[in-house]
Amino acid sequence: MARNESFTGKIDWITVLLYAILVFFGWIVIYSSVYTDEGKSIFDTSVNSGKQFQWIVACSIIAAIILIVDSRFYVTFAYPVYGIILLFVTSVIFLGTVVKGHRNWIHAGSFSVQPSEFAKFSVSLGLAKFLSGLNVDIRKWRDKWRALAIISIPVVMILIPGDAGSAIVFSVFALVLFREGLESYFLIVAAVVIVLSFLALIFSPLAIALVLTVIAGLLIYQLKKRRKILWYIVGIYMLAVGYVFSVNYAFNKVLRPHQKDRINVLLGKQVENGKDWNIRQSIIAVGSGGFFGKGYLNGTQTKLKFVPEQSTDFIFSSIGEEFGFIGCTMLILVYLSLFYRLLYLAERQRSKFSRVYGYCVMCILFFHFLINMGMAIGVAPVIGIPLPFISYGGSSLLSFTILLFIFIRLDTQRYEQMR
Repeated sequence: MARNESFTGKIDWITVLLYAILVFFGWIVIYSSVYTDEGKSIFDTSVNSGKQFQWIVACSIIAAIILIVDSRFYVTFAYPVYGIILLFVTSVIFLGTVVKGHRNWIHAGSFSVQPSEFAKFSVSLGLAKFLSGLNVDIRKWRDKWRALAIISIPVVMILIPGDAGSAIVFSVFALVLFREGLESYFLIVAAVVIVLSFLALIFSPLAIALVLTVIAGLLIYQLKKRRKILWYIVGIYMLAVGYVFSVNYAFNKVLRPHQKDRINVLLGKQVENGKDWNIRQSIIAVGSGGFFGKGYLNGTQTKLKFVPEQSTDFIFSSIGEEFGFIGCTMLILVYLSLFYRLLYLAERQRSKFSRVYGYCVMCILFFHFLINMGMAIGVAPVIGIPLPFISYGGSSLLSFTILLFIFIRLDTQRYEQMR
């Protein structure tokens, strides 16, 4: 009895409570998003809310199992788990089923799963294992390339079937690397790349190249006596111009039509045949909720199914319509509380493995939160990623649950000596 009390006392119940609030709220919003005048029960498995309830029960059991297993298991078997999930992700290339133009699902009868969702926690384990190794220093180029390989190999396997949205999520691991000592100039380079990418999508690459030429010319004139710096300027100039033209080429020749439409919608460009319907209807739904919302089950945009994917990718539109500004603010506060808590837990870890893994968890959840809500209000590209613990979907709920509860379990043994 004393041992059980000691174990449960170490569990961070604040994080568990925040998780439970989000999952429960997501469940009732899913019911609202599929609600009809027939008034089917929230437990009816013929609708998404009933299916989600089954997943909630399954995730609760799995979360309990994760908490029971000794945390050293996740450290010891981090690489094997990474390898198994990598094989699982790779299998989609050969066994995957095409859903909405993407071969990123595996179906077995009535059961379906999206392997790319599980790669998030496996890469988190693999990266934490690597960075916590003896003599590993992310400031060394050898270790930079190894960390990049751990992150990028699953990304390539996810991109091959065409799941670009899930692949983009893995970019947040760069923030984890910065926390562990990656030089700040990489952050500057990343910011420049992002700016150049947007400029290349808005303006002519020739115009951008001309501006870069003028800037480079002025710098060369001002620093003409410092020959070593001049070579750096010339090299950076050539890379920047080459990158601008490559972005333009990739947009026109590599991206699929629906991906180009999503980017054009984000940039405010005109698209044909109402391809910006999802975003326009989502913005209308969120705005129509006003300050207090229309009330639970009373959302007209939601009930009339104006917003496609309103129980999955665009579930925030249903929340905005029915719960209004107040409801959205409360939900955001719950999320921010969870992120703050995860940061606090990560920083109090004595094990580097646990700290790195904790930052991976926080960054993944924050990215999903930021982009999904941004999609719903038209300020982020529509890349088809779920709102953590809220959106309908067994794969996403299960993967987020595993991701979070492994960290909660690691935190319970933070005083033990582990690498």
